[in-house]
Amino acid sequence: MADSAGNLIVVLITFSSQEDAQKIAAVLVDEQLAACVSILPGVRSLFIWDGVRQEAAEVLAIVKTSRERFEGLAARVRSLHPYTIPEIIGLPIVEGNAAYLKWVAGAV
Repeated sequence: MADSAGNLIVVLITFSSQEDAQKIAAVLVDEQLAACVSILPGVRSLFIWDGVRQEAAEVLAIVKTSRERFEGLAARVRSLHPYTIPEIIGLPIVEGNAAYLKWVAGAV
């Protein structure tokens, strides 16, 4: 494992529009809650909501940050996100380019 990988996470957040994803991503980066946010359009999600299977076009944001910043990041996303219950899932980074991980750690 790269030295700084244990403290870093990737956070997945889905949005209904590219505009919402970009707006919230900019806030996260500007407030140093995220080092980088990659936005991927064209995601298709199937899920149960109010007891009914739903299908929706979504945009996926992949956020690089630290474990220490997760709670602040999640609170900020909840305050800005249009969904009633936004997806905010943190996953550990177990390996990575050491120079990139050092940059992520220094940016948040």
